[in-house]
Amino acid sequence: MKTVVIIPARYASTRFPGKPLAELGGKPMIQWVVERCCRADLAQQVLVATDDERIAAAVKAFGGQAEMTRPDHPTGTDRLAEVAFRLDAELVVNVQGDEPLIEPAHIDTAIRAMIDDGDAVMGTLCAPLTGQGEFLDPNVVKVVCDREGRALYFSRAPVPWPRDRADDLAGALRDGLARRHIGLYVYRRDFLLRIPRLARTPLEQLESLEQLRVLEHGYRITVAEVEDYGIGVDTPEDLEKVRRRLG
Repeated sequence: MKTVVIIPARYASTRFPGKPLAELGGKPMIQWVVERCCRADLAQQVLVATDDERIAAAVKAFGGQAEMTRPDHPTGTDRLAEVAFRLDAELVVNVQGDEPLIEPAHIDTAIRAMIDDGDAVMGTLCAPLTGQGEFLDPNVVKVVCDREGRALYFSRAPVPWPRDRADDLAGALRDGLARRHIGLYVYRRDFLLRIPRLARTPLEQLESLEQLRVLEHGYRITVAEVEDYGIGVDTPEDLEKVRRRLG
């Protein structure tokens, strides 16, 4: 299947304006993301989707491919769909532009899961939770899956909740039923183009999790598990953590 990785990148950010161009090891952060995505074996093309000429210029300067988009998209998925409409591809992968430590192997894992699950219109990743703090943190999205590895629900709440072992959350986490969602997505292109036309749903709005729209409309999301995850950069403090990780 022809697979294209699209990296949405915006200049405007409430917590970190200009984040994609932040310097990291002598390169703009967006370059790290592009270069790591290019190392994924199952991706035939990697491009950046942006509404900002400064980001597009930076991408072109290091030899990457940038696609300009409208500035008024309400979500990153809408921006993705605009670019996907112009592409000849079967699968479209969404990698966030603030993931400079994204593992190429994780991208391949998500793509392979979609190839193997012909009934799923969308795929994503999860990883084990590292402790009770993550399990209880509403900023860490959890995912619960069925026995075939398909998503049943995504939530900011600690799910599934161990009713009979609420005083032993560590033991419950060892069972592996609670997993951390990783925000990398793979879409079948024809379905991605339909998402902006799907009505927003109550659970999506309640939890502020766009992937719930897909589940509420009755579509299947396949979830592949990986062992760990990188550091996403939401703030300048996060960028310093990545710098320390890189040494």
